Amino acid sequence: MSGVYARRVARRISVLATTAALTVTGLLATAPTAQAAMPTPVSAATARTYLASLTVKAEGSSTGYSRDLFPHWITQSGACNTREVVLKRDGSNVVQDSSCAAVSGSWYSPYDGATWYAASDIDIDHMVPLSEAWKSGANSWTTAKRQSFANDLTRPQLIAVTDNVNQAKGDQDPAEWLPSVTSYRCTYVRAWVHTKYYWGLSVDSAEKSALQSILNGC
Repeated sequence: MSGVYARRVARRISVLATTAALTVTGLLATAPTAQAAMPTPVSAATARTYLASLTVKAEGSSTGYSRDLFPHWITQSGACNTREVVLKRDGSNVVQDSSCAAVSGSWYSPYDGATWYAASDIDIDHMVPLSEAWKSGANSWTTAKRQSFANDLTRPQLIAVTDNVNQAKGDQDPAEWLPSVTSYRCTYVRAWVHTKYYWGLSVDSAEKSALQSILNGC
């Protein structure tokens, strides 16, 4: 029995050593519970302070709105555009080809808890949708400012998520749509408020109430 036990211990040590080596070299896939690595939003307390300072007004008109007025997925460096930068940032073991396109990897979508293995299954969500921004004050911005907003990698404004979940969200605000993963909602609204505050966008009364309700429980 001692020989069998010794062999079991040896195998276990070998497995642990291999796991440790993979961890050090960054080759282990992100655990299913990991969240996409968008910039960390402000704390709930700071978000509550930010929210209190936002202008509250009825949502504006979508008249004149076009996604073309928010030039997005611009070149960030070399052959890499904003979408590819976020795919690389938010994914695990992402391999890109010479044109910077993601050809393999995995992506965990914190909105719905799904993991995907093809970049074609992933959309890059604008936390504050472009149309929502337009109706909240971006209609008066220059095209250059709208471009900066649509490609903002510094604030928690861009995140890789399941494509059909992003499409279901559309241009809805948190009074109308929230991630199905309830444990992510606090992060979601913190990111929403952080983005609106930085860019000086307004909120409507229903939106503010929904944001306050969730932040109060964070």
